[in-house]
Parts: sequence; C-alpha cells; structure tokens
Amino acid sequence: MQGKSTGPIKAGARPALASLVSSASWAYVDGLLGALYEGPLESPPWNTVLQMLRDGMRADHVTLMLRPPSAESSGVMISTGTTTVEATQSYETHFFSLDPFVRLDEGVVVSAEELIGKQWLDSAVYKEYLQPLGIRHLLGADIYTRDGIECRVRITRSHEAEPFSDEDKALCRLVLPHLKRSIQLHARLDSLESDRALFAGTINRLLLGIVSFAQSGQILEMNQEAKRILAEKDGLWLSGNTLTVDSVQEGRELQRIFKQVLSGQGEQGPGVVQALSVSRPSGRAKIGVLIRAIPPGPWSESKQRPAVAVFLRDPESSGSQPSQELVRRLFGLTRMEAQLALLLTEGLTLDEAAEQMNVRRNTARTHLRSIFCKTGVTRQTMLVRLLLNSVISLG
Repeated sequence: MQGKSTGPIKAGARPALASLVSSASWAYVDGLLGALYEGPLESPPWNTVLQMLRDGMRADHVTLMLRPPSAESSGVMISTGTTTVEATQSYETHFFSLDPFVRLDEGVVVSAEELIGKQWLDSAVYKEYLQPLGIRHLLGADIYTRDGIECRVRITRSHEAEPFSDEDKALCRLVLPHLKRSIQLHARLDSLESDRALFAGTINRLLLGIVSFAQSGQILEMNQEAKRILAEKDGLWLSGNTLTVDSVQEGRELQRIFKQVLSGQGEQGPGVVQALSVSRPSGRAKIGVLIRAIPPGPWSESKQRPAVAVFLRDPESSGSQPSQELVRRLFGLTRMEAQLALLLTEGLTLDEAAEQMNVRRNTARTHLRSIFCKTGVTRQTMLVRLLLNSVISLG
C-alpha cells in the first residue's frame, strides 16, 4: 500500500509526454480538456471524457471512483464500457477490501504489476474478480485534495490486448491535474446545490411562492407553491412569461412595479422592493405579491441569472400540518396538549378545539393551563404566536 505524495511527476514522464504531444491529435487533446471541465455539468459527471479516454487509450473500461467503496459506504463509481450491475456490486460490497491496488502516490500513473510485482496475478482481487471479467491489464492513478476528497482512476484492457505503453501513461498524466481541478469545481457546485435544495425545501414548507425572472423578463424558476397559486387562475395567473391579473387596475400596477424594480435594480440593489395585493374573483382573501430586485454580483456576466424575484403568499393556503410529535418534543407537551396547541394555531377557538378532540371544555381548559405552564405564556394569543414563530413550520 502506498502513501500519498504531492511531489512533482517523476522525471521519466517528460519524454513520454513529449512523444504524446508530437503524436496525438491536437483536436483530440483539446476536446479531452474541454470535456473535463464540462464534466461537472453532466449526469453522470465526466461521462464524456471517460468515454474519450477509453477510445483514445483503446481500453475496455475507464472508471472514476468518485467516492471509493468503504466498510461504511458502497461508494460512487462512474464507468464506461460493458459492466454488469452484479460485477459493480461485488466490488463495492466485497472485493474493494481485498484490493491492494489503492492509495497510490498522487501524480503517479502506474500499472498494478509495476506497483505490486508478479504477485499481483496471484491476488484474490485479480483471480476471483478481474480475471473472470476478462480483465488482464490495469492502469491506475489517484487524486487527493486538501479538503479530503480521494478519487481513483482505473483503466483496463483484456487478456488479448497489449500492456499500457508510456504514451498511454503520459496521456493519463496530462489529464490528471485537470481532472483534479474539475473534481474540485464539482464539489463546490454540489455544495451550492445542496444549499439551494435545502433553502428551496424550507421556502416550500413555509408556503411562500417564488418566481424568478431574468433581466429579459424570461422566467427562470418557479417553486411548487407558486405553481399551485398560479394554476388556480383565481385573480392571478401566468400568460407566457407575464404575470396576468384579472383586475385591470391591479394589472397595470403590477406591471408598473415590475418594470420599476427591473430597471432600478442596478442602482438601488436589494433596496428595490415593492408590494401589492391581488383580488380574487372567488371572494377568497387577496394574494400578497412582493417584488424584489436581485442585484448582480461584482463579477456577474450571465444574462440568464435571476434579476427579479416575485414572492406570492396565499393567506388561505393550508400546508401540511406540523407533526404532533415535533410539537410535543419541542415544548415538552403530552400528546393531547400538542394536539390542542396545533388546533389553536389553525384559528380554532378553545370550544371548537375541544369538540374536534372529542373532550369536554373543562378538560381542554386543563390542557391549556398545562401548556401555558410548560411554554411560559399566559394567554392564548401569545401561545399561537409562540408556535407560529417556532421551528415547527420547518418540520
């Protein structure tokens, strides 16, 4: 097993690299590097560049272990070539622990036999896993980053094929530093996407509709609550990329505000905020509409970035009820007390809540006094405010 190293590539790599540059097609190398940096945007990531490497190196498989298997996790592997689900699963669940071809020095591209010796062909992972799959030659390189990412690149050929040449290894070395940078970009994008998904889910649970528009007025994104409100077409709906209102006066005001925020965003930034209420022909409570500019960052250049966000609130929207268990654990209430507290937050009176719980009014009042004692409030309105301002709406 080899330790990590961040030293320079060995001197023997230079002649092979020079040979690669003189013999390889520049169009191929250019396409390879382009695919490397487009890889984080693909699904699965780097599928194109792995296929290009497989073709360019006349390999049977090129596999990127984005997260190598371990005792705690099956890992994440991206592979090109014919691979059965059973073969992948057998490595992820068993053979990874027997594999001696791991933890290579960073920057080194080496075959299994060069690293381990002739005994490689006697190893369990070769005899019981690779050989039955028709794999004879194995080339590898590992990538490590300062933030703890460890990835493995493995390239294979069959028994009938020639061993990997110095030019093959030089091509792999050429790719490695770019692949490392691309993996770091992918990790950053993945982190940002996780944050976005977290906050988007939270906004949806808060029953706040959001529609984002580009500078051109094109809709970029719309969350579930916004889709629900607009799909009802009760006073407010979407016509193409335009928010349309039943009331002519309110419609004019909405378009005036939208244009004002859109045109003023560059100067006043996040201070550009406007709001209005939209009447609904059904007679239900008006929809609250707030329009806010999204100022560009200091280095923004894309015309497809959000420039304006429109927030929609339906006062009569009834989302999923917070769980009684969450309320019970958060405030130390009993099951009946938690049920009563939630009914009160829905706007029911104590008598209505008692009737729905199928208990007497005096019993409900006893539960309410206990709730007051446990939460530290003294009035029903204070209790409702406490619950609505707590984290139960995020559960």
